[in-house]
Amino acid sequence: MLFNSISFAIFLPIIFAVYWFLTPRNHRAQNIILLLSSYYFYGSWDWRFLGLLAFSTALDYFSGLKIHNAKSDTSRKTWLFLSVGINLGFLGWFKYYNFFVDSFASLLSTAGFEANIPTLNVILPIGISFYTFHGLSYVFDIYNRRIVPSTNIVEYSLFVSFFPLLVAGPIERATHLLPQIERPRIFKYSTATDGLRQMLWGFFKKIVIADNCAQYANLTFEDPSSHSASTLLVGAIFFAFQIYGDFSGYSDIALGTARLFGFELLKNFAFPYFSRDIAEFWRRWHISLSSWFKDYLYFPLGGSRGGKYKSLRNTLIIFAVSGFWHGANWTFIVWGVYHGLLFVPLLLLGKNRRNTNTVAQGKIIPSIYELIQMITTFVLVVIGWIFFRSESIEKAFVYIAGILNKSLLSMPLHTKYHTTMLLVTIMIAVEWFGRHNDHALQLQKVKFSVVRWACYLAIFMVCLANFKQNQEFIYFQF
Repeated sequence: MLFNSISFAIFLPIIFAVYWFLTPRNHRAQNIILLLSSYYFYGSWDWRFLGLLAFSTALDYFSGLKIHNAKSDTSRKTWLFLSVGINLGFLGWFKYYNFFVDSFASLLSTAGFEANIPTLNVILPIGISFYTFHGLSYVFDIYNRRIVPSTNIVEYSLFVSFFPLLVAGPIERATHLLPQIERPRIFKYSTATDGLRQMLWGFFKKIVIADNCAQYANLTFEDPSSHSASTLLVGAIFFAFQIYGDFSGYSDIALGTARLFGFELLKNFAFPYFSRDIAEFWRRWHISLSSWFKDYLYFPLGGSRGGKYKSLRNTLIIFAVSGFWHGANWTFIVWGVYHGLLFVPLLLLGKNRRNTNTVAQGKIIPSIYELIQMITTFVLVVIGWIFFRSESIEKAFVYIAGILNKSLLSMPLHTKYHTTMLLVTIMIAVEWFGRHNDHALQLQKVKFSVVRWACYLAIFMVCLANFKQNQEFIYFQF
């Protein structure tokens, strides 16, 4: 089920009403309602993969208990490796098998050998990367004695499958979400209304920004050789806002929806296109994934202990793995390594933690230096998005080469160019003035309530005017 669908518009109010009005003081009954609703939400996409979700959940639940109760380190490690191995095995089978087969066949072909290795014709289970990482973090935390395992299968199952975050995150931690599931929730009007505001802004970013930018970006990336340099440049910029509007829009809807039910999910985006360097960008983009790799890969590898060499090695590893997590294509790996290489100079100079505050703190406009920093960072990010979006590394270089010619000074040719750019500009302006808040549509400082409601109504009407059924989110494929 898609957030941006009629089905969800019917589903959400029904679950909300049953949750709060039929079981107002029984959080265990509420958990059962949310668990059943989550499985229905997921099964409406393809019910055949409900078994895989249930198996993954049961595996990690029982592995967690076995790790905790084990009498020896050998037994603890055995159950940890069993859980991790099976989880990654399923992920690799569905997501990466064909990639490895094709890459191996290409390598043999380069060496002069012809290989005819069969590939799989399987559907990638939606959200598998996300719920797999939920379960892995849980067993890792138990193994490292950060938490004790849940003894309630319903509560743990809800942690893994809670429908707002099930298919595209944020990637939650048991230390953060499980305690909220285990204790009673009280309806708070202020929290629920702010959740609705966050959802509204998420729908705006998805329906109005991402889906409109996609029309232009898709044309340029499908056949970059047939477009002028200026058209390709605008197409790349539009893709940058498409993926941001699409993914951060999903996260806003997820966080806002969770707040309707009394839950606070991990923040996943913090206005990343206002970053002043690549390190700050990665502190603000897909925060839950970045922190997951830091805690469960970077630190176990040694982190920054052992000198600059190991720190650089570990940094490049997590960026490469992060790229590979996004998809079974060399373009994603190149994208990850590219960002890692951009990160290296900051790490060597000890400047990777210099921009930890909000840009132009307490000011209406940034300084010239801050503006140059933001534009430079954004340009570097856009170059990376070209690799991310392209079907192959070769096409990515064709796209970049197409931008670097004299037609860059010509006017881009597209009927929706001006309208879409205006919409993007409006989004940037709203997010700039809301950058100090948890989300951009927290307009409590606007003095007159009639002005706030006029803004909400205008955004809602623009969303309705741009609404199209069955516009999937980009990160469903990851």
